[in-house]
Amino acid sequence: MSVNLSKGQAISLRKSDGGGLTTVRMGLGWQAAQRSTGFFAKLFATRSDIDLDASAVLFAGREAEDVVYFRKLTSDDGSVTHTGDNLTGGAGEEDDESILVDLHRVPPQVDQIVFTVNSFTGHSFAEVGEAFCRLIDEATGRELARYTLAGGGPYTAQIMAKVHREDGGWRMTAIGEPASGRTFQDLLPSIAPHL
Repeated sequence: MSVNLSKGQAISLRKSDGGGLTTVRMGLGWQAAQRSTGFFAKLFATRSDIDLDASAVLFAGREAEDVVYFRKLTSDDGSVTHTGDNLTGGAGEEDDESILVDLHRVPPQVDQIVFTVNSFTGHSFAEVGEAFCRLIDEATGRELARYTLAGGGPYTAQIMAKVHREDGGWRMTAIGEPASGRTFQDLLPSIAPHL
């Protein structure tokens, strides 16, 4: 059973049998919001393509060690892999972009992996509808947690969530912090308070 997370909520990534997960997938899905102003506009409302980009920034303490995003699909150590760039979104309940994390291969100095989403083309989240991120146990395909990206507004990015080491295991925390920026580099100052 999946957990619907609220901002700041954390869940353990231990299996119900007490074992730890081996590989998780952070999925991102979105659609363009319908544009409608007035009666006739609502009748003929359309959606335009929105290009959001998912990134994973690997941290050792407060220092960014590596990043995985649409221009660098695999971390240097091979533990984190981006499955590819989606330029339009709109798959409904399916993931438009995914990032796989092999938790056993993450180097010991990396204690946090922060997942971000940003609009490289500068669309604001007011133009994005039905956006979500979810964490899946890759071995079973079971959805572990889901966080709905809400808030709209003039922001072009969001610090979605992080997985972090705690008590010998991993936890996921929903962050849901709006930010502005076209790339993960632009978001580093907004990530810092959540480390």
